[in-house]
Amino acid sequence: MDGLLIIDKPAGLTSHDVVARVRRVLKIKRVGHTGTLDPFATGVLVVLIGRATRLAQFLSNAEKEYEAVIRFGYATDTGDLTGQRLETQGAQNISQGVVPTFGEREIEAALESLRGEIEQVPPMYSAKKVEGRKLYDLARRGVAVERQAVKVTIHELEALRLDGAMLKKNEDGTCDLSIRVVCSAGTYIRTLGEAIGERLGRPAHLAALRRTRAGSFKLEDGITLDELEERAEGAQAFLISTDEALRELPFMHLTADEVRATLNGVAFVLRDEAAWPEDQPVRMRNRDGQLVAIGFYDAARRVLRPRVVLFPENKN
Repeated sequence: MDGLLIIDKPAGLTSHDVVARVRRVLKIKRVGHTGTLDPFATGVLVVLIGRATRLAQFLSNAEKEYEAVIRFGYATDTGDLTGQRLETQGAQNISQGVVPTFGEREIEAALESLRGEIEQVPPMYSAKKVEGRKLYDLARRGVAVERQAVKVTIHELEALRLDGAMLKKNEDGTCDLSIRVVCSAGTYIRTLGEAIGERLGRPAHLAALRRTRAGSFKLEDGITLDELEERAEGAQAFLISTDEALRELPFMHLTADEVRATLNGVAFVLRDEAAWPEDQPVRMRNRDGQLVAIGFYDAARRVLRPRVVLFPENKN
């Protein structure tokens, strides 16, 4: 069993929990994923099965899309609803029943200031490693370390209207803003939510997060873990093939001799002129259309070098 599963991750599970459950349900050891979702977050988690685990490098940096709820009124130490409330001036105002208010023009100005390329400092409560140690492990021990800002790109950022209004007021004095974000891989939506709060002069944290797309994989492509368990014997029907998973990459069909060379890791000169750039990844298919390997193009020599071989046996 080789391919991809698009899992609609429920809240309360880590990405590792999802991988472990898929491994148990399908009775297969080689299972991985292409991008971590926080336990409280839901939505698209791309799970790799069997030899498809070798494709992570081609999928992990894909663009992501999210819907999120930012709650204004107080910040938390994790940047989301799972953390401890921080007693800032804004939080004190909330305790006194003062509802934070701002207009739609202020909201749009805050969002506009964060569109495009921006810098983010990875939060302490994240899986990012510093000197080989995961930041959240250090944070849980009360250790804070210096983190370098990284550049990310916010391609789209918009407020979502619910029942015609941008802001939803809550009984506890907080108010919520729902947003849609399309961003580069590595973007922290919690940090983005805090930044929106800073632009509006209000402490804020993330109250909900749902990933609606990872690369070309959308929620409608996915199944829940419960559905997977119910239909485990027919799980093959849910799998996206390794070739389809990389459908955005160019491809070429190999002759029988080229397949044999590829399976042995041997590069070969292309038969036809290629217009690919240097180091372009290329799907290498056999005559049956099966994905045999991923090669990288050497433009100077017009050579395709297999780098990730998916089938150790000759499928021709």
